Amino acid sequence: MIDQAGQPRPLLPFLTPFYRATVPLAWPLVRIGVGWNLIVHGWGKIARGPVSEGALLAHEGFPFAVALALLLLVVEFVGGICITLGLFTRFFAAAAAIEMGVITLHYWSHGFAWLKAGYEYALLWGVVALAIALGGGGPYSLDRRIGREL
Repeated sequence: MIDQAGQPRPLLPFLTPFYRATVPLAWPLVRIGVGWNLIVHGWGKIARGPVSEGALLAHEGFPFAVALALLLLVVEFVGGICITLGLFTRFFAAAAAIEMGVITLHYWSHGFAWLKAGYEYALLWGVVALAIALGGGGPYSLDRRIGREL
């Protein structure tokens, strides 16, 4: 927050009220962005169905493909909703970070660039999900509202 010890002062002092008003919104914005991304990916798995999604995962070489598809559906769709709302935030963000870590390792041999089926996209989302898992839901979350975290 601005004016705390060790925090830089704005180069343009007239921006101080703007920063005071908007800095608290940064964390919910990140959380909602990540949650929405997961919801959309999870919805795709719902629309395809676990058997079709399992076939895609099996083709990629993942074992227990249908069970994995169901797990990913829960992590992405239910977890995305929960991260967006800030409910059980640490749990679902950690699950998403683990998922993205596995995907990163899976595509590691393709190189970095996501346009060449690389790990860039999964790594970025995994790091952001890990940051959310470490930081929790924040001040504007259902976790904070109910006073408990999972």
